[in-house]
This record gives sequence, structure tokens and C-alpha cells, in this order.
Amino acid sequence: MKVGYLGVDVGSVSTNLVVINEEGQLLASEYLRTNGKPIQTVQEGLYLVGQKIDREVEIKGVGTTGSARYLISLIIGADVVKNEITAHAVAANSAVEGVQTIIEIGGQDSKIIILRDGVVTDFAMNTVCAAGTGSFLDQQASRLCIPIEDFGAYAMKSKNPVRIAGRCAVFAESDMIHKQQLGYNTEDIIAGLCEALTRNYLNNVGKGKEILAPVVFQGGVAANQGLVNAFERELGMKLIIPKDYGVMGAIGAAMLAQNITRKTKKTAFKGFAIQDIEFKTTSFECKGCANACEVLQFYENENLVARWGDRCGKWEMQTV
Repeated sequence: MKVGYLGVDVGSVSTNLVVINEEGQLLASEYLRTNGKPIQTVQEGLYLVGQKIDREVEIKGVGTTGSARYLISLIIGADVVKNEITAHAVAANSAVEGVQTIIEIGGQDSKIIILRDGVVTDFAMNTVCAAGTGSFLDQQASRLCIPIEDFGAYAMKSKNPVRIAGRCAVFAESDMIHKQQLGYNTEDIIAGLCEALTRNYLNNVGKGKEILAPVVFQGGVAANQGLVNAFERELGMKLIIPKDYGVMGAIGAAMLAQNITRKTKKTAFKGFAIQDIEFKTTSFECKGCANACEVLQFYENENLVARWGDRCGKWEMQTV
């Protein structure tokens, strides 16, 4: 039986699950829309990944990352929980030797990671405005009745990209509608949007950062060739798109789990068959002091598994 490591990256838009082997090669992966239901999505994803490896792989370690990483770690039994910066840096370091800059655009945020000699030295995230994120592009593709998979192809057909105000998601959408009303064709508007989002990223997320080659572009938005070309024109250098660009966060989480469990020689993984387990979260207001913290309670079936959310530590991550 082969040995594998499971990585789970749970974001607001998508959930990615991967299984890698000892050499870091991808054995199985699954992409699912989160749809506001991270617990049910991970349950479904685990089942599907379990079907793919069909008992041929023994999971020796599990890592979680993404915005719901702590919640999901309780559900699946993770051995390591890390933020997206660390997970993406580990995966990029493995995929591209000497990487110095990582551009990562996800569903709910965009980030830049600066590495020197394999170590993260600086990073920045845009979590305030949706402009430039995957969810914004999804929204615009839907409004234009274009499959998001074809968005980049449309941009590539453009001969004269239209100038779009891209500093704000609301202004960008309003400007796109205005340009449509003026009669500009769809290809030029989409290409203009790609250029606007690139400027927005570099002027906000990348502001003040020393962007050096090799530059790796990862995250689901890296599939948009129009956006890739816009970045390359602005930066004056080629971008490297890893083969598994869409699941790099999950791969990084799996690699981190591999590093941990090689030392501990054990895993907390609960197995792939958790779709019949009921998980739920409730909360209560602590009356211990004037802070009146909202304390979250996590249940597995009817069993209280953990509490967290207070400021003083009275309940923080207390397992029952």
C-alpha cells in the first residue's frame, strides 16, 4: 500500500483537497464550490477523494489551511493547521526552485508573498475590496453570460482594451456597464478589466514590494490567460504557472503535514467516511467579565468537542 498525505484548503469560494505521496507528487485532487457550507463540502470532498485512491493509499498525515482551517481541522482530524501564506510558500518552493515572488489570487482575497533564499520575508493581503479576486471575476462572467473558464480566451481576442476603473469593485462594475452602453465590444471590455485588476493588485497589494524573478502565479485565477498576460506586461517579466496552480494551498498543507508526522509517527486523521457524522456549531455569551465574549461550541454528533472565541483564555481551544 502506498503512503499519502492529505491537504485541505477551505476558502469562501472553493474547497480543494489533495493527496500527495512521499515525493510530493499529486496522487488525487478534488475541487468543490464551498457555497457557504464548508462542513458539508469537506465531507463530500473527502468521500470523493477516498473513492479516487480506492484503499490503495494509507494516509499518514493531514494538514488544513484556508479561512476555515481551524473548523475543518476538528472535523477531519488534522495534524497541522497553517495559514495560507505558509502553505502557498511551501508549495511554491517545492514546485519552482529559487522562487522569490508569489502572486496568489483566490476567491475572497489576493496576496503577495516575498521570499528570499526560500524564506518568507514579507507579504501583503487584500481582504478589504473584492476587486481582483476570483469571486469578482465570477460575478462579472455571470453578468456577461460568459463561462468563467472562457474569460481569459475572450481577453486574448481583444485588439483595443478599454480603460476600466479598477480600484474598487463597485466602480469597476459601473464602468464596465457604462462602456457596454457606449458600444464597446465584450472582448475589449474584458481585456480592459484584466488590465485594471492587474493595476489594482500592483498598486495596492504589491505596493512597496520588491518583485523579483522567478515570479510564480498561483490560485484558480492563474487559469485566466488574459490576466497572466496583463501581469507580464506590467511587470516586464514572464510568470511561472505551476502545473497544479489551482491547488497549491492544499499541496502546501499536505507537505507541512508530512514534515510533522515524519517526526511524530502518528496521525489524528479520522478517515474518509465522515459524511454520516453530524457536525454543528453553537455559541453563547460569556458573562465572566465586561468583554462579554461570544464563545463558540463545536459538536460532533451530540458530543461537545471544543470551545473557542474568548479573549482571556478561559474557554480558548478547550477540548472536552
